[in-house]
Amino acid sequence: MSQYSSQLEEEQGAVDRAYGRLDDLRAQVRKRLSDVRAAGSHGSPTQRTERDSFATMYEDRLAQLRAVEDRLVFGRLDDTAGRRRYIGRIGLSDADHEPILTDWRAEAARPFYEATPSHHGDIVMRRHITLHFRDVVGIEDEVLDVHSEHVNAASEQGTLTGEGALLASLGSRRTGKMTDIVATIQAEQDRIIRADMRGALVVQGGPGTGKTAVALHRAAYLLYTHRRRLERSGVLVVGPSEDFLHYIDQVLPSLGETGVVSRTIGELVPGVVAEREDEPHVARLKGQRRMAQMVANAVAARERVPSKLPTITVNGVSVTMRAGDIEQAIADARRTRQPHNKARETFVTSMLEAMRTRVAEQLDYTPDAAEMGDILAQLRMNDRLRVTLNLAWLPMNGAWMIDQMFSKPVQIRRFAPWLTDEQVRMLTREPGAPLTRSDIPLLDEALELLGPDPHEAARRAARDARRAEEEQYARDTLAQAGIGSGIVTSKMLADEMSADDVELVATRAAADREWTYGHVVVDEAQELTPMDWRMLMRRCPSRSFTIVGDVAQTSALGGTRDWTKSMNALFGPKNWDLKELTINYRNPREVSDLASDFAQGEGLYISTVKAIRSVPDAVERAAFADRETLYRAVGERVRALADEFVDDGGSGRVAVITPDEIADAVHAAVADGLDARPGLVDDEVVVVGTQAVKGLEYDAVVVVEPGAIAQEAPSRLSAAADLYVALTRPTQRLLILRTNDDETLLNL
Repeated sequence: MSQYSSQLEEEQGAVDRAYGRLDDLRAQVRKRLSDVRAAGSHGSPTQRTERDSFATMYEDRLAQLRAVEDRLVFGRLDDTAGRRRYIGRIGLSDADHEPILTDWRAEAARPFYEATPSHHGDIVMRRHITLHFRDVVGIEDEVLDVHSEHVNAASEQGTLTGEGALLASLGSRRTGKMTDIVATIQAEQDRIIRADMRGALVVQGGPGTGKTAVALHRAAYLLYTHRRRLERSGVLVVGPSEDFLHYIDQVLPSLGETGVVSRTIGELVPGVVAEREDEPHVARLKGQRRMAQMVANAVAARERVPSKLPTITVNGVSVTMRAGDIEQAIADARRTRQPHNKARETFVTSMLEAMRTRVAEQLDYTPDAAEMGDILAQLRMNDRLRVTLNLAWLPMNGAWMIDQMFSKPVQIRRFAPWLTDEQVRMLTREPGAPLTRSDIPLLDEALELLGPDPHEAARRAARDARRAEEEQYARDTLAQAGIGSGIVTSKMLADEMSADDVELVATRAAADREWTYGHVVVDEAQELTPMDWRMLMRRCPSRSFTIVGDVAQTSALGGTRDWTKSMNALFGPKNWDLKELTINYRNPREVSDLASDFAQGEGLYISTVKAIRSVPDAVERAAFADRETLYRAVGERVRALADEFVDDGGSGRVAVITPDEIADAVHAAVADGLDARPGLVDDEVVVVGTQAVKGLEYDAVVVVEPGAIAQEAPSRLSAAADLYVALTRPTQRLLILRTNDDETLLNL
């Protein structure tokens, strides 16, 4: 047996021990869950509540133990004292509480990611362990202390290497799902992942720097480090599209975290999903910060004195409503500082009291309490009075108000007097038109000013009532146990009894528009408008954010091109920090250099300074006489790429990025080229526009007619950003296919 084989066998024993303990823990949790379920619904309400709490806890723990099956162990640290510390997805100890595996997020695991030959402390060697299912198939050692005996030992064993684990992961085929980078986190990434949770952290990184993976691993790290705090408030991850969220949805579960809410901006208002997009210039208008004033003006316009005030007759006494009474009632309601629909209760009460007083003043005797109550009841039932009160203070639904606001040009001019006639025309739409993604922040603004609808208020009241019952039971339990020292409070006991695990919190948070999260992760943040940010800030009063993006990829007209300007306005100069990722791990150097040179030539800010690997022939260009010839070439080249990169097991991804105007023709050409493998079209091989690939990566990318893509963009900078995104999606191969005419539109 070779020395390398003996090392594999030795590590297999350690891996078997970790998986054995994982299996034991799973079996224990399954048995406890089975025992709880076997008890059924018998017993007192208290006993049933306790069983439900335990069942929820065991189910969550079992889900976590199942999610970490893949690559449970991936590293080892050796120190100067000869001790070995294995690094993995979660922490494991044996039955005697002796450590078997150190959680990658623990402080003790930090040297695995950050130790260098010049700064390694007592760590002399770092070992990367590669698994295939539960079998050890590869070992690579990085000796950090060059004077250590580990150097010769690793050399003799054939395990001494450098960045092999990282390079192997970069060269593997794409599967359509982002995988975690827990085994290959680099030092600059790890420092960001472990950064302090307070304030906002902006992570600027070019394509392929791993900023999305870093943000997700940071979420997992914060949940591990601040478990007690975040399991009560939850973590929100905001992504640019449904495809993107689907792409990343396995990363956090693979790290043992299953209770994070993932949403796009268009899904942040529960019960509303906006799938339509506004034209870019309209989206920019709706995203401006002063649109909040337009919404506020629209709400305030429904608090007014009607032009015609009726005379109401009660018990033979006629009373005319007075403008002064309405003005006073409006002032009373506004002083409550409650949302519009809630403050309306004060307005109505004030008006009814005023009207009842007017009636009583006209009587030639002093009415008793019963008669005053009867007068009030008759006023409440009077249709003319009810209609006038609604005209004076209209109860509103947020979606209805937004629809009304944009369906009438006269209203747009009234609520937003700074708009030009052309802008008013751009914003005007037909009544009942579906909400767009740019409408959602305006809707959220309206709901904030209007207050929850009655159904949401009823749900919240029911939840609060249940919580009150839990705390009362907790107080009774403490009293029966004779515990009154204050060390254990009823609230603390209720927290434990209610089983508010992270996954349950996530479910509740996703259904509650007013939920406030403990931390928010925002990806592709450069695309967000000021109104988008207002909506997000509302959801995290602590201002604890991880914000990742690349200002060179900003295609939205209302997006961010300068982090300092945007973040200072949101958080203040002292409440946010900027970190940059500078190394491109995704693209071959040939692709990275081409894309960076193009972007810099167009005036974009490029933060990535180098790509770490070279792939010969990674870039290919070809031009054709006309589009018919181009389409045939696209079909042929895509077929060749699919044969090279896509296997029958579903691994490998190819993207064809095309202008919208010829998307159907290109799709048909790709389908013709793959006639022998038709199952690949729209799955492993996709035909898409530039916006659909943002944040994603593929083994090979074909960019068709880049000049035409640029012509479709709303501005030159947007065009440059769109093409920069398109050029930087591949991990292995980039093809630029175009007509001769297209070459005259854009030099690339």
